Amino acid sequence: MSRIFRSDEVQPGDRVVLRRIAPEMEDKFSDIIGHIVSVTPTETVIRPQDIGGMPSFKNGIVVPAADIKIVKKLSPRTIRNSDIRKLEVAYSKAFPGIEHRQVGQWLLRAGDGITERSNSAAPLGPSALFDPVPVAEIHEFYSRHGLPPLVLIPERIGRVVEKLVERLGPEIIVMARKLGDEVSVEKHAEFRIDTQPDDDWLRLYHFRGKPLPRRALELLRTQIDGEMGFGRLLIDGRTVAITRGTITDGYLGYSAVEVAPEYRRQGLGTQLGNHMLNWGLAHEAHTAYLQVIASNTAGINLYTKLGFLEHHRHRYGLLKNPETS
Repeated sequence: MSRIFRSDEVQPGDRVVLRRIAPEMEDKFSDIIGHIVSVTPTETVIRPQDIGGMPSFKNGIVVPAADIKIVKKLSPRTIRNSDIRKLEVAYSKAFPGIEHRQVGQWLLRAGDGITERSNSAAPLGPSALFDPVPVAEIHEFYSRHGLPPLVLIPERIGRVVEKLVERLGPEIIVMARKLGDEVSVEKHAEFRIDTQPDDDWLRLYHFRGKPLPRRALELLRTQIDGEMGFGRLLIDGRTVAITRGTITDGYLGYSAVEVAPEYRRQGLGTQLGNHMLNWGLAHEAHTAYLQVIASNTAGINLYTKLGFLEHHRHRYGLLKNPETS
């Protein structure tokens, strides 16, 4: 099991795998996959899951603390490795960087040097989990661009590189939801979406709370292999909320969400999100996704209200230099 994801404490309602000493077989272990009912210093109660990772109505199993080997949090629903890969491939097409190169099962990208998504190597090939990591090629590529050798580590499909990195970035939750019928929208402000952002849109955007250099902002508007739209809400003609939408491989990517400080906590984030879901549906997207840092509780709550659920997690890490490690 990976040690770099979901290291936070287990809470009631979490879906987990619990490894315990097998009843009446002290030298063997057995696993229970299900949802936590309660946790105390002396015991954990877990309810076995239903098909697909759904919560069930089965009786809870009481496991004494002394019998527990490990408890590991899982994604809320059963997700296949191929589904993680498809979503990460769509995401890579939404932020291709300036130069990208395929090396075996890895996609190497270089862009503005600011954001990790356009300046990292990603294990997106179907056999990346089994093939050797092209360490030398990754170091050479980023050295040539004057950038650190950063790698994207999606959980499970990036496991091969976990022990080869240092200085891990924060856990990032990739949330997703299916698109079906059009979403009803409470209209507190005027919605508009353009193929390119103007200065008002660019002025409002920040990356993790900080303004981006002009070059990095320009990369946001670079054409991609798919559809791209820059959404906004206006009140009395003023841009008060923004987001960037991309559609690649049938996935609506929803990013760069920002609401002007004086207009926050008025439901504008929800309104803008619902407008973007409808925009994606109109452009034949079947699934929407977004990303949020695991510690951003407010953001997670907002996106949950929009129907998003955790799909998987990923992190970025600095690839070690094999000559010095």
